[in-house]
Amino acid sequence: VQLQASGGGLVQAGGSLRLSCDSSGRTFSTYALAWFRQGPGKEREFVAAIRRSGVMTYYRDSVKGRFTISRDNVKNTVYLQMNSLKPEDTAIYYCAADENILVVQTAPAYWGQGTQVTVSS
Repeated sequence: VQLQASGGGLVQAGGSLRLSCDSSGRTFSTYALAWFRQGPGKEREFVAAIRRSGVMTYYRDSVKGRFTISRDNVKNTVYLQMNSLKPEDTAIYYCAADENILVVQTAPAYWGQGTQVTVSS
């Protein structure tokens, strides 16, 4: 599956952004999906994941209540709605896919290119 992320940009603290990740694969609905991020000088970290059906979602603690992951299996797109953004959310955000919901949160098989999110204070 090929993934293409978009929607990053510059936003003030407290603002919102919505990231999108489109897939060209015909088997999009068979994959669990996730978002990761890598801040300046930091390691890449898990942000959120969603099961194939979209019923169950998972988040790292620091984004719970602020970020929402969702998917549209008709449009072959996964989204990350980010609200109440903080300067520490500044990072390159990557979408990822794997057949397994546990693996997609740690070592997904497929990665999209990143999209930069910068939150100013």
